[in-house]
Amino acid sequence: MIIKPKTRGFICTTAHPEGCRQNVQEQINYIKSKDPIKGPKKVLVIGSSTGYGLASRITAAFGCGADTIGVFFEKPAEEKRTATAGWYNMAAFEEEAKKTGLYSKSINGDAFSDEIKEKTIELIKKDWGKVDLIIYSLAAPRRTHPKTGEVFNSVIKPIGKPYTNKTVNFHNGEVSEITVDPATEDEIRQTVAVMGGEDWEMWIEALKTAGVLADGVITVAFSYIGPELTHAVYKNGTIGKAKEHLEASAKNITNFLKDINGKAYISVNKALVTQSSSAIPVVPLYISLLFKIMKEKGIHEGCIEQLYRLFAERLYANTLLLDEEGRIRLDDFEMREDVQNEVARLWSSVNTENIEETTDIKGYREDFFKLFGFGLPGINYDEECNEKVDIPNII
Repeated sequence: MIIKPKTRGFICTTAHPEGCRQNVQEQINYIKSKDPIKGPKKVLVIGSSTGYGLASRITAAFGCGADTIGVFFEKPAEEKRTATAGWYNMAAFEEEAKKTGLYSKSINGDAFSDEIKEKTIELIKKDWGKVDLIIYSLAAPRRTHPKTGEVFNSVIKPIGKPYTNKTVNFHNGEVSEITVDPATEDEIRQTVAVMGGEDWEMWIEALKTAGVLADGVITVAFSYIGPELTHAVYKNGTIGKAKEHLEASAKNITNFLKDINGKAYISVNKALVTQSSSAIPVVPLYISLLFKIMKEKGIHEGCIEQLYRLFAERLYANTLLLDEEGRIRLDDFEMREDVQNEVARLWSSVNTENIEETTDIKGYREDFFKLFGFGLPGINYDEECNEKVDIPNII
């Protein structure tokens, strides 16, 4: 099959296996180029196939030499459809782990379900006994509650009143004004049910009850705060409510793990191009400005650079620096005063005519398509490739 990018709004419906492989390999190479980390040895990554979850698994395996189990929900290729990017990412990761002699197994299915939790626990009991780090990095638009069967759908909306600001169509660079209507109480409830911390708590409860958590176990979930500019649709919107719930869950989990000296942390990370962030009004334009400024200052990072810092300079450093709310802050470069002042200055003047020179919209597009394996150097995208790729060690 000759595979080209096909987009529908902020979603790319195709993925390129060789491009995804190269994207994963680049991240592995980055971690291998850094000093080894004296970190965890048995790591479970829930939501391991893309973004921060993928970078977590790569950092644990190739930075710490850890055995890893990855849980994800991805689709293989079928008929004339490619597999999802996450499927190709996990195939590439598993193959490279195998070459390096690292233990690595993958579980494909709905991580919100009791069935997948039970399968994961069985595998840990059989192969490891105990797990010492759990990364929780699920980013799903909907969730079926495992106990009640209710299906929840998340929305990205402000709360209280409509919100109007600039946004950009990153495909064509058109800057326009967008108004987003506020969420209903039920939409807020459903978004919290999908993106909040209930499922994270369920995972930790199930793992502890099964006796598979090591003494001193650490678990981490990811969040984002961002500047005032994005607060209406993020921090103060439906996603923000879900993240507040996630932070409360971190405190609940730490209390629950007290008897085995366990800790739960929220890592507040930098704004990055992901499938999720591309869907949030205002955010793609903000990220395009942010990237330009951070690249000019030499402080830009992607997922893998952030995760190396999380492991090497935060979780497994001699001292763990936390903010006043007890959170790990990896958004420290993004939130620097000089960076945010420059974003605010450019925001007022950016428009369709000057977007190419005012922002890094080109870099945004490149990062977006790279998520799906497109635009990587050295790959001939006019050549046929085998879209049917198996994942070794998949359950």
